[in-house]
Amino acid sequence: MKLLSLFLLPFILATALIGQQQRWPESQANGWYEKQPWLVGSNFIPASAINELEMWEAESFDPEEIDKELGWAERLGMNTMRVFLHDLPWQQDSSGFKQRMDTFLNIASRHHIRPIFVLFDSCWDPFPKLGPQHPPIPGVHNSGWLQSPGAMALQDTAQYARLEAYVKGVVGAFANDPRVLAWDVWNEPDNMNQGSYGKLEPKNKVDLVLSLLPKVFAWAREAHASQPLTSGVWFGDWSSLDKLTSMQRIQLTESDVISFHNYSWPEDFEQKIKWLETYGRPIICTEFMARPVGSTFDTVLPIAKKHKVAAINWGLVAGKTQTYLPWDSWQRPYVVEKPPVWFHEVFLSDGRPYREAEARLIRELTASNTSSQGPSAANPH
Repeated sequence: MKLLSLFLLPFILATALIGQQQRWPESQANGWYEKQPWLVGSNFIPASAINELEMWEAESFDPEEIDKELGWAERLGMNTMRVFLHDLPWQQDSSGFKQRMDTFLNIASRHHIRPIFVLFDSCWDPFPKLGPQHPPIPGVHNSGWLQSPGAMALQDTAQYARLEAYVKGVVGAFANDPRVLAWDVWNEPDNMNQGSYGKLEPKNKVDLVLSLLPKVFAWAREAHASQPLTSGVWFGDWSSLDKLTSMQRIQLTESDVISFHNYSWPEDFEQKIKWLETYGRPIICTEFMARPVGSTFDTVLPIAKKHKVAAINWGLVAGKTQTYLPWDSWQRPYVVEKPPVWFHEVFLSDGRPYREAEARLIRELTASNTSSQGPSAANPH
């Protein structure tokens, strides 16, 4: 019997290891979600940064601003943030990048906030460069945001080894860190940026990402992340697998927990939730809230809470990203006149809510989350 056990031990260990590198079963995903409070937060970048590089590079990393802004979020009852990383700071100085991530996590933890980290992103400028970033283009929404990896790396398979090292290095460094909520492996992987940089995109970009995305999921799993992995669908009909694009099929069948984006009317938001509920996994809306096109806190948050869907809006504080300006500012910059209503963001740069009624609603809906965090988390700003 002892000999048989010794013979089987390597097989048992190998099987356990393989299990850690596979998608979570539904029971594990739902068990994880049951332990979470109702997750509410914003896509976060400090007002002092125009993009991911300016947020994370050593020369421009701004812990004081981060601490101040996450304090404002905490007072609303927010308990998560979606935070974009970038492969280039890792390539430049992996040790320093990890230290800055640790500093960020310490700050977030003090404010009872657990972030979702985004590894790659297909949106906006396809040519990222390290170093000082250009100033915001006057009147233009998100005029400095960067893709990761950039077009050059995406088209060069020789660079995939360093992308693998980045994913395994970042995820591996924080794989068992309770301060991290989840990993969003790729933001809008099939976005071709037609309204901005479309003419500069590789013609075969979607095919390139389509072949790389499963590898990224695998790399993150090989780093033995204890947190769930996801990649959010953002357009089309998700009501059944046969209606999905090839990219969406990978996203929904590889994700431990399902995530999606919605910037439409509340009726559409709820319809999307009902479609995704059929997949039997926790649901996180990782982008919503664009006031002029029908997506608002007032209408969306009550629906999200009713369906127990996590809700993460775009933008916390108005700053260098200028995402309080609408998408059409790429066609007609708002220089002479300002838009009648903000597109994204919750706070002005001085910490005052853009709409006090919104801040009051968020505090009321998240009150059960903040009651256990002490009085400072529940006090209004």
